[in-house]
Amino acid sequence: MSKKNELLKKALMLKPKEKASMIEALIKSLDAPDEAIDALWKQESESRIDAYEKGALKAVSVQEAFAKYQIDAD
Repeated sequence: MSKKNELLKKALMLKPKEKASMIEALIKSLDAPDEAIDALWKQESESRIDAYEKGALKAVSVQEAFAKYQIDAD
């Protein structure tokens, strides 16, 4: 039996509250900050702000953006 399957088997024997705590910890571990990705998003956002300020990028209201994808904004 693989180590993953052994862990799962043991986790399934936990009480519901213990399972929930374990699930929360696992999910948090997936959302760990990544400095490289954060730096890329910072660069992208600054580029978009610069383009908007130079008039090269048009802004639209949230209602227009949602309407384009048929999302109810209200």
